[in-house]
Amino acid sequence: MKVLVVSATALEIKPFIQSLGTKRENISILVTGVGLTATTYSLTRQFALFKPDLAIQAGIGGCFDTTVPLGAVFAIQKDIIADEGVTEKGVLQTMADLKLVSPNRFPYKNGWLVNNSGGLKQTKLKKATAVSVNTISHNQKTIRQYREKFNPVVESMEGAAFHYVCLMEKIPFLQIRSTSNYAGVRNKKQWNLPAAIQNLNQALEELLYK
Repeated sequence: MKVLVVSATALEIKPFIQSLGTKRENISILVTGVGLTATTYSLTRQFALFKPDLAIQAGIGGCFDTTVPLGAVFAIQKDIIADEGVTEKGVLQTMADLKLVSPNRFPYKNGWLVNNSGGLKQTKLKKATAVSVNTISHNQKTIRQYREKFNPVVESMEGAAFHYVCLMEKIPFLQIRSTSNYAGVRNKKQWNLPAAIQNLNQALEELLYK
């Protein structure tokens, strides 16, 4: 099986890259850069050259659920671009809510980019809902809107783009995210990057090596 491991930055998967050794023959690495636009371009260009049997996006992200310990790792079941729409009178509305697009236009299902591939079904990681954003959430009003509208656990800046391209290209995929901080907390002294990176890479190794 040919596997493509995707990450926004090399730092997030540095331990995994260092562990590859002779296993690199069947595993390729793609560092897309940060954000939805960079991810979409990099991944589309990669798939034009090489289509893997499985694509795995691994990264750290924010967490909306303060009962979840920082460093927890999730497999993302569905994702959406949370800030693609409009806020009117304090109510967040998506493009589908505005009837500008159908919520079930391919590759969407009820407005979500859903992973129903074997990669998600086979992993033992806990499943979670995620949102992707262009601006990291720090405003409590925005965070409340996202919680009420999407009920997410995890936030990233790349996940929805990864889901979108893989679904469009019909490539089995899996997005895994570890929680490095709680949404709204911009004080990095309260983040746990070491645990997030360690646990993310351990989960990635277990997925591919065991």
